[in-house]
Amino acid sequence: MATSPPSSRADEVQTLLAAVEDLLIPFIRSADEDPLGQKSPHNGTGTNGDSLLPGGTSLVEHKRPEELQKLLQLTFPDQGTGQDGLVEVVRKVLRYSVNTWHQGFLDKLYASTNAPGVASELILAALNTNVHVYQVSPALTIIEKHTGKQLASLFGLCGPRAGGISVQGGSASNTTSIVIARNNLYPSTKKDGNGNHRFVLFTSAHGHYSIEKAAQMLGLGSSSVWPVPIDAQGRMIPSALEALVQKALAEDRTPFYVNATAGTTVMGSFDPFHAIAAICQKYNLWFHIDGSWGGSFVFSDRQRAKLSGAEKADSIALNPHKMLGVPVTCSFLLAADLRRFHLANTLPAGYLFHNEDTAPDALSGETDLPVDSPEVWDLADLTLQCGRRADSLKLFLGWTYYGTAGYERQIDSACDVAVHLATLVEHNPNFVLVSENPPPCLQVCFYYAPGREFVYPRGVVSNETERGKANSKITEQVTHAIVRKGFMVDFAPPSGDDDAVGNGKFFRCVVNVQTSRETVEALVRAIEEVGPAVVEKLTTAAGGEGRRPGERGHGPVVHH
Repeated sequence: MATSPPSSRADEVQTLLAAVEDLLIPFIRSADEDPLGQKSPHNGTGTNGDSLLPGGTSLVEHKRPEELQKLLQLTFPDQGTGQDGLVEVVRKVLRYSVNTWHQGFLDKLYASTNAPGVASELILAALNTNVHVYQVSPALTIIEKHTGKQLASLFGLCGPRAGGISVQGGSASNTTSIVIARNNLYPSTKKDGNGNHRFVLFTSAHGHYSIEKAAQMLGLGSSSVWPVPIDAQGRMIPSALEALVQKALAEDRTPFYVNATAGTTVMGSFDPFHAIAAICQKYNLWFHIDGSWGGSFVFSDRQRAKLSGAEKADSIALNPHKMLGVPVTCSFLLAADLRRFHLANTLPAGYLFHNEDTAPDALSGETDLPVDSPEVWDLADLTLQCGRRADSLKLFLGWTYYGTAGYERQIDSACDVAVHLATLVEHNPNFVLVSENPPPCLQVCFYYAPGREFVYPRGVVSNETERGKANSKITEQVTHAIVRKGFMVDFAPPSGDDDAVGNGKFFRCVVNVQTSRETVEALVRAIEEVGPAVVEKLTTAAGGEGRRPGERGHGPVVHH
């Protein structure tokens, strides 16, 4: 039954927040108190003695989609259910969600937020304003401009027009950078579209898929995205990039954009920015760095050298919601000169932009702001979208709370834990390390391979393709099995989407700034505990023929 409405909106908010807080705090605390690998409360939301799940943890109470649909029983009532109904829904959402505050959540390039992150989301919800024009978001506009400028300066972008804008995510930042590149290098495209240009974009073979998706959205097409070969460490090869640029020119195409990566999605590699910048300058190409993941290393003196050359970029993407624990989503697109953002994206809209000095006719040839022009305070004049949430506040408050030195300590600690995990794997005879040690970023990639041999049952493995598929199955099943012990890690194929390449899919464990040494030690033990049963199951399914881990004999063996 709905509760009676309080006498004022402020009282109503206070009452509802208190009820929700009574669920959220136990949810977070259950993650803090969950002993890894043991039975524990599920997400802190159980009542009346039902808080223990057999063999479960507070990380997640996993259900299949069809089963979860029945459990949630989602409906929209004709008459509102008030606080009671809302709280009941929140209780279910928490119970059946992944608790990213849990130490065992090592699955993606983000984890939980933190105390200032939760507070910042509450503030933004209460303000509920839009940073498209200064008139309705004066303080938040100043904060975004200040935060963007300070971020840019960390990368060495220190000119008077350096700064950044907040964007909905890394993919949106990359897409925006392509539009800005095209509209600046070829201004007629802003009015006439791609025209007769046969545009070509370049990104490493390990670059993020958002570049290709952006090419599709912008009418360039997937075929306009040319992957650049990588070296053994997963870094773009500059000589291969230049050869492809020359090939595009020889085919009467229009190369215009290069996407380099700071911290690739799987291996965490950093491309050689100085060499790439030189090629971009030689051929008049826009130099973009996708630092959505590894760009946060700019806060660490120990790690910042990996970003050397980033100061030569035309634009840089950075996602504080990944490594820094800022709430999802918080992404920035930075530049040495924001006038180029204005040139690419401004349009006259008299009902919205009322300052004629900062809103020139975007379709004329006079769109570039003069050197001594005033600041652009209506931030939508710099972006692709109009309505935008003030996500920059979340980083601003987190940065205020922890300080630059605090972020540095967190990143350095996470790097130390990643090295610790890589070392544990490297020295353990039941694993084969795929990553470098020390890892270039916070991902540690490895195989479960008892005796450091990839052992598969006869009758399953007939060639290298089948061998890769078989080992991929082992990796996937081990990944599922350790969830019961309170761990979520991801897996990835060695190249693209093909799980039959080489030895198949491997574990990709992502350390975050709150991960402890004890957590990664427990992860290694958990995989060793469940691994033999997974291999045994696969052997049995193949008819019982073949070798178990540690056995010698005939049958295919693949050594690292």
